[in-house]
Order: sequence, then structure tokens, then C-alpha cells
Amino acid sequence: MYKKTFLAWLFGACCLIQAAAGDYNASLFGIKSNGTTLNTRSIQKAIDHISGNGGGTLHFYVGRYLTGTILLKSNVTIHLHEGAILLGSTNPYDYDEVAHTPTFVGAWRAENIAIIGQGVIDGQGRELCYNFLDQQQKGIIGGSMNYDRAGYRTKGVYLRECRNVTVRGVTIRNGADWTFMPDQCEDMLIDSVTVIGHAFWNNDGIDIVDCKNLRLLNSFIDAADDAICFKSHDANAASDNIEVRNCVARSSASAIKFGTVSAGGYKNIRIINNRVYNTLRSAITIAIPDGGYADNILIDSLYAYNTGNAIYLRIGARNTSRPAGTLKNVTIRNMYCEIPPSKADAGYPYEGPIEDNPRNISPASIVGLEGGHDIENIVLSNITLVYPGGGNEHYARRGLKPNELDAIPEMPTSYPEFSQFTELPAWAFWVRHAKNILFENITLKAGQRDYRPAIVIQESDGVKLKNMAYDEPGGRKKQVHAYKSKNIVQE
Repeated sequence: MYKKTFLAWLFGACCLIQAAAGDYNASLFGIKSNGTTLNTRSIQKAIDHISGNGGGTLHFYVGRYLTGTILLKSNVTIHLHEGAILLGSTNPYDYDEVAHTPTFVGAWRAENIAIIGQGVIDGQGRELCYNFLDQQQKGIIGGSMNYDRAGYRTKGVYLRECRNVTVRGVTIRNGADWTFMPDQCEDMLIDSVTVIGHAFWNNDGIDIVDCKNLRLLNSFIDAADDAICFKSHDANAASDNIEVRNCVARSSASAIKFGTVSAGGYKNIRIINNRVYNTLRSAITIAIPDGGYADNILIDSLYAYNTGNAIYLRIGARNTSRPAGTLKNVTIRNMYCEIPPSKADAGYPYEGPIEDNPRNISPASIVGLEGGHDIENIVLSNITLVYPGGGNEHYARRGLKPNELDAIPEMPTSYPEFSQFTELPAWAFWVRHAKNILFENITLKAGQRDYRPAIVIQESDGVKLKNMAYDEPGGRKKQVHAYKSKNIVQE
């Protein structure tokens, strides 16, 4: 009997040991939490050991863990418990490149990896950038210095060509460059993360580059540059089957943006039930300036407050060695947006640029390119846009005469931004070089009377306006003007 009891206990103990074998305390590897000891080699040793022994979880408890570049390996989870901070070194020489990209926390071609918990990844980006800049100014480190800003600097979290990835619960902040960048990753879940990216200029929040089967859920992103940004760097790749749901975004550029790099494309993307606030530029931008394509995109239930522009869809041609791209089959529905009369990101650490003044508020725009490069098959439904109105033709004017409309430049090689044309002839929507566009159940409100009509349709074919409501003080006027367009239907 005792023998059986002992064997049962031994079997149970072995099971417990096996179950716990995949859990490792950071202190086991001599990793210090005092915020001053540089732990780079110790943390990397821990990750390598865990990966080489079948995988498991590396636990960081309360403390500040100073480190340079660390590289996740397959089958390893980093668990940052509440109060744990992975703290980036401010010495530029403590960082290495991951897949040719300077990086703080990275992974390359790893599988089954995760970063979870309620802790923080803090890149100390501002101090690090100034140290990078110092070394660049002295000629020690190469790289561009546009406007005397450090060009060569580290991404916060950079994951390249990884599969089966989970990032959940953590805060990622103060990256020296883009804060969080999944690049050509597949089967990835990002859930309930906080991304704070205004330590330095060009701090994007989350840049999703040519990823497949990715979900971004329940997260908060606050960035000096674009907040949630889709990019396509590879002409043979695409961002495909991606969902962004229940997120809040704030930006001193655009809140949710496709581009600007569009070497490959974007397809099968769903952006559902998100919030935007205090954003300088557009709540949603889809830009195809470098070739490539955007196809089958759904934006549903987007609510934007104090945001400089609502919608900007644009085809350009910056890359003159390639044909212009395509933008088609986009549905934007159940959207509400309030556009302020003043700068929406005033007071943030790195504000976006002040536009040329005086000027009138730019409308939402759907702008293809001459020469047969129309934006096609766009559905806009159940949308309310609230503008300040008050456009003043005496200090900045774009009228409706043929010579005035013809004078609006094409600007194919310019950076694609809703304000690039400066003065536009409508206060709510401008449509140019577009085909098969449906406006349905749209309410357009202006706080003050504007000298411009609500909608101008220019050089387009097949625009249907159904159940439109225009709320502008100061009496009635014709709110839709079409020029060099055909098959314009108003119901």
C-alpha cells in the first residue's frame, strides 16, 4: 500500500515538475531589476536557453530591467508582470540590427512566440535619439539627418517573418523610431496593448507591414506620427486578411492609414468599431502612391472627434518606374466625424506641421489620377460629417468656374495628404477621377455658412447620391456641383 502511495506521489510530482519546467524566473539567469545593470547578454542567454530546451516562459516581476537589443526565439514567451519594465539603454552602441533593422525587442523567423502581461517595454527613445544624433553629427554613425533629426535609430518592437505570434496586455512606449512593427508576420494576435509613441519625430504607433492573418483588438495607440498604419514594402507581398477592432487611436498625423509605401498591396481588411480623437490629419487614409493595390476593404463604425479630416482616398505616382496602382472595392459605413476649426493636436509633445495659412478647411476627398487611373467601386453609407464651415472666399478661393477647377493640379509625385491641394472647391467632399461611387444616407453639417458647395464631382463617371442631407446655415444653395463628369444621379 505504501509502495503504491509513494509511486502515485512520485508520478504526481514528476507531472508537476514537467508542467513547471517551462516557467523560468528572470533572476535564475542573473538578470537584475535595479534599472542600472545592463542585462542584454543575460536576457539573451535566458531566451536562447529556453528555446533550446523545448520552449517556455521567461517571467519578469516588479523592477526595471535595463537592456540593449534582445532577440526572441521560437517557442519562447516573455511575461512582463505588473510593475516589470524592460528598459532600453540610452547608449546607441547597445543595439544590434534585426533583419537589417536597428531594434530594441525583436524576432526574426521565429515561431510560437509571445509577449504578454501587464508590464512595460520602454525604449527611452528621446534620450536615445539625442545620443544617436550626437554620434551622427560627429560622423561616427552614418545615416540621414533630415532637419537635423537622427535618421538611424531603433524600432521599439520589430518582428520580422514570424508565425504564430501573440502580443497581449503589455504597454510599448518611447520607441526611438516606429514603436511597434510586425513585418511579414503570419497568424498574429495583438490584443489589449497600449502603444505610446511620441518620444521623437516620426514615432508611428503600430505599423503593419505585409502581414497575413493578423488581428489587432481592444488596444490604445497614441502616436506623434501615424497611429495604426498599414504598409507594403515588398512588391511581391501584401497585407492580407487583417482585422482591427475595438481600438482607440490618437495621432499628430493620420489615425488609421494605408501607406504611404504601397509596393505590394492591401486586401481583405476589416476595420470595425474604432474611435479616433485629437488627430491632426485624417481619421482614415488609403493612399496608393507607389504602384500596388488596395482591394476589398471594409471600414465600419468609425467614430472620430476633433480630427482634421475625415476620409482621404488617393492614387498617386511617386514611383515613376512603375505603373500607377489601383484602389477599388472599399466600403465605409456607420461613420461619425467632427472636424474642428483649429489645429486638432495642439499641445502634444510633437505636433504635426502647421499648414499654410490663411486657408479654408479641406473636405474629405476621393482623388484618383488622370490617364485612366480612377478610384473605383466605393460605397459610403450612413455617415455624418460635422464641419465648422465658414469658408471665406476673400482670403483663399477655389471657385467653380472651368478655369478654376482645371487649375487644381494633379500632383502625382507629391506625398499623399488630404491638404496637398491647398484650396479645394467643396466644404464636405471632393471627388475627382473616380468611377462607380455611391453616397447613401449621408448627413453633412456646417457650423457656419461656407462660400463653397458641399460636394464637387470632377472628371468622374457614375456617382450616385441617395438620401443626402445638407445642414448649412444661411439659406439654401445648390450643394452638388459636377464638372466634366457623367452619370451623376441624385435621389
